[in-house]
Amino acid sequence: MHPIIQVRSLGKRVADATGELTILDDVNFSVRARETLAIVGASGSGKSTLLGILAGLDTPSAGTVLLDGGDIFALDEDGRAVFRQAKLGFVFQSFQLLAHLTAVENVMLPLELRGETHARVKAEAMLERVGLSSRLKHYPKYLSGGEQQRVALARAFVSEPPLLFADEPTGSLDAATGEAVMQLMFALNRERGSTLVLVTHDPAIAARCGRTVTMSAGRLTEEDSQKEALCA
Repeated sequence: MHPIIQVRSLGKRVADATGELTILDDVNFSVRARETLAIVGASGSGKSTLLGILAGLDTPSAGTVLLDGGDIFALDEDGRAVFRQAKLGFVFQSFQLLAHLTAVENVMLPLELRGETHARVKAEAMLERVGLSSRLKHYPKYLSGGEQQRVALARAFVSEPPLLFADEPTGSLDAATGEAVMQLMFALNRERGSTLVLVTHDPAIAARCGRTVTMSAGRLTEEDSQKEALCA
């Protein structure tokens, strides 16, 4: 069985005032289904850019990404959006909730985009799972940071995607709230059996994943051996 994620000779370069800036340089790795992988590295090392490319939110200058056996960059932008709706959940550091939608409407959105029936019922059940059954009709501005991130987790998991990507999911939260959110994310990931790839600067969060890869100056500098448990 092929890995669910295969990164092949990935490169990303952009023009800047001095000429050309290399953000990613010949990155190669793979991830098995149901595995948990942390991408760590200093600020500016390329880890968030890598995650964005894995999700098809950004495009590489070289190389490609195979998700579930398919080359996502063989698809046009609309095709990648359809793929994300079907296969991906994404959790952002800044939550990325739609301000004009209530909590339940934000969670319903990916289901409605897929044309699923009973979207509200599923969204309400997911919000209950993350402890927000009393906040269904609240708009994001009336929710705390931790509550907003739990809504974002519910939105990411509600369609049961096989792949979940998270970019510094505790970066906007205090330590106690961040710990509660991470416990919830790992619990949901175990329950749903998805593959989790997260970017973090926190070694304690990375240690809870089955593997860690380290980015430095756009290159993959090390890859830890597989741990016994996929996550804590």
